[in-house]
Amino acid sequence: MTELYDPGVECCEVPAVNKDLVSEVRAKLPEENSMQDLAELFKIFGDTTRIRILFVLFESEMCVCDMAETLNMTQSAISHQLRLLKSNGLIRARRQGKSVFYSLADDHVSTIIQQGWDHIME
Repeated sequence: MTELYDPGVECCEVPAVNKDLVSEVRAKLPEENSMQDLAELFKIFGDTTRIRILFVLFESEMCVCDMAETLNMTQSAISHQLRLLKSNGLIRARRQGKSVFYSLADDHVSTIIQQGWDHIME
């Protein structure tokens, strides 16, 4: 049976499997469920509005009113995205009196944003 390869992708001219290497790498791969969780996390970063909110929170803790004004969006639109970001552990909320302030959940989120930005700016 002849396999079809994408002509834009270079492949070995003679297929030969290094079974030791394959076994070593397979042993280090995360569980499938963990990889699915990671893929789901990256889907959250696949929306421009959520990225804009994360960039705002990268700069400062803010309430929904201030975020809506900063991003020229409605509070309702911001709240919808905040709910998704919070349920995925990317942001946290802090109540102060009648206001709720949002911030990035931890330094990991800052690192993901900064490294992604650095990558596209290369």
